[in-house]
Amino acid sequence: MTKLFATRSVLVATMLLLTPAIAAQQDDEAAPPSKPGKPISTGEVLSGELNAMKIRDVKNAGKRIAMYQITSEPRRLPAPNGLCNLETGPETFQLVPSGDAQAAQLKTFAGKEISVKVDEIACASDPGQMSEAVVTKWSLVRK
Repeated sequence: MTKLFATRSVLVATMLLLTPAIAAQQDDEAAPPSKPGKPISTGEVLSGELNAMKIRDVKNAGKRIAMYQITSEPRRLPAPNGLCNLETGPETFQLVPSGDAQAAQLKTFAGKEISVKVDEIACASDPGQMSEAVVTKWSLVRK
């Protein structure tokens, strides 16, 4: 009886260990190949959830500053930036406020869906940037 119980226990344990690996392999095979996102160019609207973070400013002696980013669907940037060295294009876009008024405006929308009209956009290139792309000139679109 003990030998039968031990054999069944080993069999059940083996099945429990193999099941997640098989399921993960099937998920990998079922995932469709990623395709580039829609293009975005100057004057178009970018929509998504606005996230607010505090980061250390490397240019200003490590002072903590607010940083805002929109998480959106993947978008292709205009040439020469293209896909920002990503398969589908950037999904996170850092919004750079041009002054205190724009920063205060963003602060009120943190955690909410917003839309901005993009006037200038590029791939992230500076160390410490938390987003894949940077929108340096923009204006809030009222819904």
